[in-house]
Amino acid sequence: MKYFFLSEGWAVGRVWASEGLWQITAWRRQPDIQRISICLVENNELLWLYRVEDAILTVEVKPTTSAITASKTIGQVVLKRLMSAEQVIDRLSTAEAKCQLQNMQSVVQ
Repeated sequence: MKYFFLSEGWAVGRVWASEGLWQITAWRRQPDIQRISICLVENNELLWLYRVEDAILTVEVKPTTSAITASKTIGQVVLKRLMSAEQVIDRLSTAEAKCQLQNMQSVVQ
């Protein structure tokens, strides 16, 4: 598995595997990308942890409509260096604050 952190208000766009852009017809399924119920808080921003399958090499992320309205500076970002589990543990250990979904429900609402 590979991992990445994604800011609240951003969503996954296109996905690439070793053969190129992910083709649902060729793979016969969507790519396995799951948001895990763990996040970091940095500079008052929520960064959610996502898990992706090993076949995924690159992930495009882009702001949702509400995030675009708030900040019109970035249209999309391509993540080429996904993290290993060890890198995630290191990152979590040095984070300003950590949260889990059950703790964040009051903040998100």
